[in-house]
Amino acid sequence: MYVRVTRPEEGIGQIQLHRPDVLNALNLQLMEELVSALESMDRDEAIRCIILTGDRRAFAAGADIGEMSDATAVDMLLRDQFATWDRIRHISKPIIAAVSGYALGGGCELAMACDLIIASETAKFGQPEINIGVMPGAGGTQRLTRAVGKARAMEMVLTGNPISAEEALEAGLINRVVPEELLLDEALKMAREIAAKPPVAVRLAKKSVLKALDTTLETGLAYEQMLFYFLFATEDQREGMKAFLEKRKPRFRGR
Repeated sequence: MYVRVTRPEEGIGQIQLHRPDVLNALNLQLMEELVSALESMDRDEAIRCIILTGDRRAFAAGADIGEMSDATAVDMLLRDQFATWDRIRHISKPIIAAVSGYALGGGCELAMACDLIIASETAKFGQPEINIGVMPGAGGTQRLTRAVGKARAMEMVLTGNPISAEEALEAGLINRVVPEELLLDEALKMAREIAAKPPVAVRLAKKSVLKALDTTLETGLAYEQMLFYFLFATEDQREGMKAFLEKRKPRFRGR
């Protein structure tokens, strides 16, 4: 097994990538195990937020080059390894990437496929695929450009040079930087806060934010309004507004 699944607290699921001998390089088996674990947590009503992490040396140092070095274009097409990655886009619950050490190539792309990124001071983000004769294929040219802009993305992709956690924060790639020893504590703190919110509203808010990345403003606003109106059919909306008026803490049930 290349992933470890735990529940550190009520409402929170945690997945740890575990191929320490190769700095958590992302092979086909690891990705299938990871996505299966994500989908299982997404179906579990008791889990409201998910943390994805690696270890202190690496979140994931990249794809497993050994699986691809002798492949032909037809081999890669028939393998369709990115179909597994596409399943991550359909996870409805928020995913927090807790990144320490290397997040390079596929590791950087995996972190960007999550909804929030918390990094330790040791984290390094980069897309070095150009150094081995290829280019990013799991979102490195698309999500990175949307996150940091054309100029920074072009430099990272064409030179292959990584950036530090502080540079990633300044560029808007990640949410915050913390000391390495506080990384999981900070991820848990954020996950705990999200898990306390109304689950249906959280899911739809995530969907609406992601919609903004691939549509026009007019279409996005219409989508946002539709989801906003839908939430008035939930018990949590009634409870949340009633609790606000009564000046008490709401009791959200996910309905």
